[in-house]
Amino acid sequence: MEKRIEYLEDVTIRFAGDSGDGMQLVGAQFSNTSGIYGNDVNTFPDYPSEIRAPEGTLYGVSAYQIHFARHKINTFGDFIDVLIAMNASSLKVNLPKLRRGGIIIANTAGFDEKNLSLAKYETNPLEDGSLSDYQVYKIDINRVLTHVLEDLNLNPKYVDKTKNMFALGLAYWLFNRPLEATENWLKAKFAKKPDILEANLRALKAGWNYGASREEFAIQYHIPKADLEPGIYRNITGNEAVAIGLVIAAKRANLPLFLGSYPITPATEILHFISGFKKFGVKHLQAEDEIAGICSAIGASFGGYLAATTTSGPGLSLKVESIGLAVMLELPLIIVDVQRAGPSTGLPTKPEQSDLFIAMYGRHGEAPLPILAATSAADCFNMTIEAARIALKYMTPVILLTDGYIAQGTNPFKIPKLEELPDLTPTFVTDPENFQPYKRDPVTLARLWALPGTPGLEHRIGGLEKEDITGLVSHDPLNHQKMVEIRQKKIDGIVNDIPDAVVEGEQEGDLLIVGWGGTYGAIKDAFEKMRQSGYKISMCHLRYLNPFPKNLGDILKRFRRILIPELNNGQLRAILASKYLVRGIGLNKIQGLPLKAIEVEMKVKELLNEVRS
Repeated sequence: MEKRIEYLEDVTIRFAGDSGDGMQLVGAQFSNTSGIYGNDVNTFPDYPSEIRAPEGTLYGVSAYQIHFARHKINTFGDFIDVLIAMNASSLKVNLPKLRRGGIIIANTAGFDEKNLSLAKYETNPLEDGSLSDYQVYKIDINRVLTHVLEDLNLNPKYVDKTKNMFALGLAYWLFNRPLEATENWLKAKFAKKPDILEANLRALKAGWNYGASREEFAIQYHIPKADLEPGIYRNITGNEAVAIGLVIAAKRANLPLFLGSYPITPATEILHFISGFKKFGVKHLQAEDEIAGICSAIGASFGGYLAATTTSGPGLSLKVESIGLAVMLELPLIIVDVQRAGPSTGLPTKPEQSDLFIAMYGRHGEAPLPILAATSAADCFNMTIEAARIALKYMTPVILLTDGYIAQGTNPFKIPKLEELPDLTPTFVTDPENFQPYKRDPVTLARLWALPGTPGLEHRIGGLEKEDITGLVSHDPLNHQKMVEIRQKKIDGIVNDIPDAVVEGEQEGDLLIVGWGGTYGAIKDAFEKMRQSGYKISMCHLRYLNPFPKNLGDILKRFRRILIPELNNGQLRAILASKYLVRGIGLNKIQGLPLKAIEVEMKVKELLNEVRS
């Protein structure tokens, strides 16, 4: 059957169903395949906090959104172009996100009386005309698969589990994606289960063939390869980028790596990924609690390891006392906080920029430390390397902030050459003559790092205040003030070792958008779209939060108004106000959802319209 081919610049597709329908799995496969094909990709896994929410319920909907394009993209897409809905609830939850005229592919088996009731539909939306503004394709996927797999004599529940592969195969046909990568993945995953392998391979091909053979699917959409910078690329999640970044940082520092962590959503995957690098000499501990995790890492750092601990908001709260200990000991330590919605347990699987205050201020006493923030999944690698550089050079714990969106979403990562990365090799003191544990480098103010067991370099460290130079316990009031001031001066001095903040657009004027961390993509896309439309606006995105870049204050003074989009109630806005006396305008989204470019664009237009009026 001859099909019409339509070429597009970019598309956003969303797979949605119950928690057990495998939407995260097929979404990841579609993302990986699109990356292999050569598109730029940005994704958003969106799933409930329950381990297995009740089937068919509105709050049990799990989804995976993929934005893929022939050009550079920075977000997971403001609106959905294609929604694949496995049941009534997945349609109802996601329909408001679907653009008018968009495509709905609905599994009619999930729209029976029970599912309609759970979704709180009084009538079937596939039949009552309420979806007339969309292109609706109704398929009884379960019935098709029962026929395709009938000779395998599988348990009906296994037949039902393959419907996600049918949906994936159909999506591959719709957008001209190859099947080979997913076929190879299935062969590896089910190598010891030939009947399950055969069922999934058949379901995948059945989805492709359905699109190719059915008259109603008259158009196949082609999104050409993106014109990316030459190099070797792979799709990567932020959590995987952090794990690889830690391993590479240890390699560049010529140190063994130790990760001490307690599992917590959405940071747990870093621990999982690290456990796969044992062949590189990596050591890890899945501790019994958050405190044990960070204390084991502090001990490893004392012993000469590049040490790290990973967590999310509630875990960072539990680590606070031990972070203060690491500040007092002045040992290098990387603390990765994958932020999620709070307070307390909050929304464990949802993103938020909720921990800037606790990272900046959340310790008793004067306990300053550097704070960095990654802007994307791929940037998590870069900022992990940078966190290691600063920690080792300045002998200090460093907090790296990511969030659930960039940690579990994906985008293409250009694999760097090892020799292009900075040399992170630290200098251990080896000469016992005149050794003192708190003797400092005159430039960085980093104290000496001596390995325990080195003859002549015996020393003690602990949580009580240290005497300057000797490191002996001291309760002298003047010494305490001196040590507090030295530790602060050391962190303040890092400002001379980080890049200046960069303003894009007008270098001075009316409106500057200032963001930090994972909101970069939404701000960047909104900024570029509005600049192309002739708006004179500017943006400045921060990856260094303590200390701030040394030119930030001068930048803020050059603009009449400062718009600060954040996934919190105004934490960066409050910090900038206290430090630079600027009265920022907040765009605060606290919904457990990433920021969208359209939200930034609408706020900017609102502000500019105020000026015109």
